[in-house]
Amino acid sequence: MIGSRRRSRSTTNVWPGYVDALSALLMLVIFMLLVYVVSQLYLSQTLSDRDTQLTRLNAQLNELSELLGLEESRSEALEDQLTSVQERNNSLVGQLESTREQLMRQTAMAEAQSERLASMEESIDEKDDVSASQQAMILRLSNQIASLREQLRQIASALELQEQMTANKEQELEQVSRRLNTLLAERVNQLEQYQSEFFARLRDILAGNENVRIVGDRFLLPSELLFASASADLGEEGRQELDKLAELLLDVSAKIPEDVDWILRIDGHTDILPINTPRFPSNWELSTARAVAVVRYLADRGVPERRMAAAGFGEFFPVAEGTSPEALQRNRRIELKLTDR
Repeated sequence: MIGSRRRSRSTTNVWPGYVDALSALLMLVIFMLLVYVVSQLYLSQTLSDRDTQLTRLNAQLNELSELLGLEESRSEALEDQLTSVQERNNSLVGQLESTREQLMRQTAMAEAQSERLASMEESIDEKDDVSASQQAMILRLSNQIASLREQLRQIASALELQEQMTANKEQELEQVSRRLNTLLAERVNQLEQYQSEFFARLRDILAGNENVRIVGDRFLLPSELLFASASADLGEEGRQELDKLAELLLDVSAKIPEDVDWILRIDGHTDILPINTPRFPSNWELSTARAVAVVRYLADRGVPERRMAAAGFGEFFPVAEGTSPEALQRNRRIELKLTDR
């Protein structure tokens, strides 16, 4: 009797503890749901503000691109005009120089004739007997000398004016060159900004893969991540990594103005171990085929073909010395670099 009463009492007292535990668990679940809902609202607001800012920045970039395009067109037209004017100036200066030389020779001849005439006049004065034909000849020669001197003066004035015009054109050409250099510097700065964005975002995407290395402004992907041994066929894991790269490239390239001449360089490298198969007679063919395979896969994912370049370097540019398995593995790689053409 006493034992049964104790068991009955202990069974009856257990349920309040269960109820309290369930109530606490329910309150904890409700609190976590509230925290999740609040965080989702804050995150959606943050993403909305970011999209608005990105839209505004894209609009500003488009306006700047249009303005720069117009400025480049005007600069090219002005440069063509200056080149044409300079060529005409050079031709005219050459003609004027030739004419000046001819006039100098004629002037020298005229002065010689004038000296002879003076001598003849002295002789005639002595004789005091000048014929009408001699007087006419002297007058004609004197008129020729005066005409030649006037032509020489006009040519000298024309040459001086032409030299002044040439100096003005050269000054204008120098100003245009400075403006073109400024525009080129702005284009380089723009490309560097997009390179930095591409570099940072690609580093974040590939941060989970411990085999991916960064050397300077290049990303080094091990060949084993993309290809099987002695093969240029992409594996499933490599396709997944390239899908991430293609998505990033499409996002970044949409922001780069069309007049910024950028490309993605894809370089294939092998180790020093030789290969000789019907498909790949040497490491040249293997490294090139792997780079081309990456380019073709990215092109299939929508990346513009004209914005990519593939190159194979064989075993001639190692990043690790020696023949240890680790060195050979580091040298078998695909390098990616966003740069200008």
